[in-house]
Amino acid sequence: MMSDNLDPQPVDPGLVKYLRLLVTVLTVTMIAGFLVIVVLFVTKFSDAFGGPDLPGEVVLPEGTEAQAFTRAADWFAIVTTDNRILIYDLDGQLMQEIAVTSAQ
Repeated sequence: MMSDNLDPQPVDPGLVKYLRLLVTVLTVTMIAGFLVIVVLFVTKFSDAFGGPDLPGEVVLPEGTEAQAFTRAADWFAIVTTDNRILIYDLDGQLMQEIAVTSAQ
């Protein structure tokens, strides 16, 4: 059986103002919390992704151009466009040169 009472219940204006204040405070708190989390991520992880320690300048042999780079714990390698791999120590001194040939 349906209810014959379709009249809306009276709403206390003080309660509405109180709920509006609570929602506003919650929104401001959530935005501030999100900003704090973003700032913490940026400050904590910016040092971790600072990049590897490399010499300021690496001298490649005459006429070579770098194509790729990789780094290990105590050396780094540069692949050149003329199919060579140049392996350097962390001070920037050339340790080894490997010629790459294609197997056909």
